[in-house]
Amino acid sequence: MAKKKVKKNSKKLKKTNGSVGGKADVHAHEEGKRNKSLLGHNAIFTPEVIDDIHIKAQLGRYRMRGMALMKKIPTFDDLVFLGASTSRYPLEGYREKCTTEVILGNRFAKNPIHLKTPITIAGMSFGSLSAQAKESLGRGATIAGTSTTTGDGGMTPEERGHSKTLVYQYLPSRYGMNPDDLRKADAIEIVLGQGAKPGGGGMLLGQKISPRVAQMRNLPEGIDQRSACRHPDWTGPDDLEIKIQELREITNWEKPIYVKVGATRVFYDVTLAVKAGADVVVVDGMQGGTAATQDVFIEHVGIPTLPAVRMAVEALQEMDMHRKVQLIVSGGIRSGADVAKALALGADAVSIGTAALIALGDQSPEFDDEYKAIGSAAGFWDDYQAGNDPAGITTQDPELAKRLDPILGGRRLANYINVLTLELQTLARACGKSHVHNLEPEDMVALTMEAAAMAGVPLAGTDWIPGKGGI
Repeated sequence: MAKKKVKKNSKKLKKTNGSVGGKADVHAHEEGKRNKSLLGHNAIFTPEVIDDIHIKAQLGRYRMRGMALMKKIPTFDDLVFLGASTSRYPLEGYREKCTTEVILGNRFAKNPIHLKTPITIAGMSFGSLSAQAKESLGRGATIAGTSTTTGDGGMTPEERGHSKTLVYQYLPSRYGMNPDDLRKADAIEIVLGQGAKPGGGGMLLGQKISPRVAQMRNLPEGIDQRSACRHPDWTGPDDLEIKIQELREITNWEKPIYVKVGATRVFYDVTLAVKAGADVVVVDGMQGGTAATQDVFIEHVGIPTLPAVRMAVEALQEMDMHRKVQLIVSGGIRSGADVAKALALGADAVSIGTAALIALGDQSPEFDDEYKAIGSAAGFWDDYQAGNDPAGITTQDPELAKRLDPILGGRRLANYINVLTLELQTLARACGKSHVHNLEPEDMVALTMEAAAMAGVPLAGTDWIPGKGGI
């Protein structure tokens, strides 16, 4: 009799929507027919976390990959511009100029850098990238009237030969570093940290240590390389000041000296870099990409680019050095809107890295079948460390690298930078600005409380900045 009653009740419950964990679910479980989708996934031990644990248990080491973080965080997408209408008048695009030129490094350097656009190319090394990719970056930057940057591993003839304006990175590893190349460069960037892995050094797996890379870095061929996480002669900000003076003397005070930091304690890092004598400060947010590092670094170290810009500007303003020491922001810049928002928050220029590689042809659907053959797909490729990139960009395989035509790649990159610049001008004109550096925080509002607090602009429809009062 009891069994008949249970079955009768079961039929009634199946006709209702019974809540998870309610009588319907308990009864279904008793019958061995529980619908797992009713419970969903555990919020902590998700399928991705379980898979990660299995892989670590099998391999006995941490997971490594390239590209940038995967989790969602507040970005420039959470800000919008207040276009001009009555209280302010927009500029007519076909009649009224909106200039984009920028000068970098005019604090102490005899020869500051003059660029046509505030969009520069970030440091990416020969080793992580093919020689063809480095040449493409130089060609594209030159056509667009901007600068490119060497990255770890030294300066290649292809890069120097095709880059009108080249910034030489001075890294903790000292790989490929020599005074002659310092003098050949147009500016020097002292790298203290990177947005994807602040506090960590660079990594380059053995399969990418080709004979040429090994010779340039003075390393054994085919052996994994891990760069130092800090400069060997660096124990604090006083040593940074000494290093800047040394580099100025080597280059006869001609070259601007940049200092690059990964976004963490941004206010203090920028303050110390300026006091040490930097002409330009580069702040790289946690959306910044990398060729290879531990996944735990990419996802769990650093702060987003959005608050990093505000904190850097606040440091410069407190020292009365805003616009006197230029600020370059990098980490997740993808569109002209991102550029415009970074400049409105107070940056002088931006740097792009991952976006530049995509412009060259990385992640292209053209190679989708080959991406699938190596366990990925176009748009999902993040194994930059593996060295088997079908697009010929993040590889040292000579056959794969031949697929990238540096002339075509350079044209694509130049087109991309030019479009970003046009988008930047369009937004600046819409806000009534005759120069992109005239954009300001009050030209924007935030769509979320998180973005409002991080960027220091009001929540849309209010004058409230979380943490700063107002209603």
